[in-house]
Amino acid sequence: MRFIAFDFETTGTVPGVDQIIEIGAVRFINGEPEAVYSTFVDPLRPIPPGASNVNKIYDYMVKGAPTIDVLLDSFAEFCGDELMVAHNAPFDAQFLTSDIKKHESKAPRGLVIDSLPIARKVFPGLPNYKLGTLVQFLKIPTTEFHRAEADATYLGHMFYQMIKRISIGGQPPQVLNLIALTGKAELRFPQIVRQPKQMDLFSGF
Repeated sequence: MRFIAFDFETTGTVPGVDQIIEIGAVRFINGEPEAVYSTFVDPLRPIPPGASNVNKIYDYMVKGAPTIDVLLDSFAEFCGDELMVAHNAPFDAQFLTSDIKKHESKAPRGLVIDSLPIARKVFPGLPNYKLGTLVQFLKIPTTEFHRAEADATYLGHMFYQMIKRISIGGQPPQVLNLIALTGKAELRFPQIVRQPKQMDLFSGF
């Protein structure tokens, strides 16, 4: 089974207003990390103290990092048309979608699966379904949380273990069945065709 687990750290919670400051994505093949896309993103604005208190990312860490418009195409190429997984996926997807539309960039082509509602059904009775709670329940080794690459790695291991629990005869469920388990509509990133910029012409006559 192949998929990409991804996570973003941001300056706040409002897509289109707040900015992505760290991208972490890990390609998993049969439960093992195979490739990583990880980078800071310079938001070209100060990071609010409240955000830094959560993710421990500070202005000096992102200063001089690539800006999101520079990174979008390479992130899309890394993801290709692979199945993508995020915990509370609509949150992360809204941030990336906002930047894709703003910069008319390439976008990942694969379906996006939200692991949160699936976890609620596969692991009933937990006190909550935060990523940290699920990772602790499954005894997945951890170091730090609220950093994009680390959280994406934990998520990938958690998702794979979850899929094994609902596999039949060693065969993972079909993607359409996973979407049905989320109880949500199919989620994909917009595929935007760049339009040539028109030049203003003035004849002078």
